[in-house]
Amino acid sequence: MAGTSLLTLIDDIATLLDDVSVMTKVAAKKTAGLIGDDLAVNAEQVTGFGAERELPVIFAVARGAMINKVILIPAALLISAFLPWLLVPLLLVGGAFLAYEGAHKVHHKLFHKEEEAHEKEELVKAARDEKVDLVAFEKEKIKGAIRTDFILSAEIIVIALAAVAEQSSDFVTQLGALIAISVIVVVGVYGLVAGIVKIDDLGLKLIKKNNGESALGSFLLNASPKIMKGLGIFGTVAMFLVGGGIFSHNIAPIEHLFHDLAHAAGPLAGALRYGLDGILGVIIGAIIVAILSLGSRLKPSTDEAADGAA
Repeated sequence: MAGTSLLTLIDDIATLLDDVSVMTKVAAKKTAGLIGDDLAVNAEQVTGFGAERELPVIFAVARGAMINKVILIPAALLISAFLPWLLVPLLLVGGAFLAYEGAHKVHHKLFHKEEEAHEKEELVKAARDEKVDLVAFEKEKIKGAIRTDFILSAEIIVIALAAVAEQSSDFVTQLGALIAISVIVVVGVYGLVAGIVKIDDLGLKLIKKNNGESALGSFLLNASPKIMKGLGIFGTVAMFLVGGGIFSHNIAPIEHLFHDLAHAAGPLAGALRYGLDGILGVIIGAIIVAILSLGSRLKPSTDEAADGAA
């Protein structure tokens, strides 16, 4: 009898793990764009430090990212259980934020090149200046990276939960899938970030080891800034794709329109659907940037009017 119970327990655990594995794959597919965006954003966030401080900073941000997941998973499950109608509005808010972030980056690149170059220059100076409190500087950068991770993590968890909830209503399976995807995201993203920021160091070591001559070392050294730039571009594109995709998949009229247009494209249906999501993300982001820019321009005029009235 005891042996039968043990076998039943093992079978139940195996079934649960199998369900969690399947749900994790479903969640990973739905959040792939955001995970890529998370990778690109965090690779940018942890730059600007000395070589000896890069890995400690990455590990500190990764620890904060895991704490973010510990907070967000119960919160998402509680909302799903007691306020399920709130999930879609939260998704749309997150989608709008991602579209805005992408548009803001593009706007900054196009119209604030000098300001961006100055910010990078100040960042490098701060990291090298002996008078600057590097501990405080480092802590501030880590806090900023963790805040950014919190926003992206919230979106990843909500999207993952929505995807899993469509397939299974079992609480334990949902919890297991969310924990699994969170671990995968933290380990995968920050592991890759650690590897990326150390590519140039590896190149330098190979060059020194071979008395200044190493084709692989030179390649890695030259490839590092290009990889970082490529990740920045990929991250921006991902923001538009994911942001627009959230709106198109959760607003029925847009979903039907995009589905019909993609279906008419035949073999190119998948590519066209991604393109339509990206265009929608660009439009949403541009509208938000335009509204905020207009608001910031009108604010000084309002202040001046108030001063005049006084």
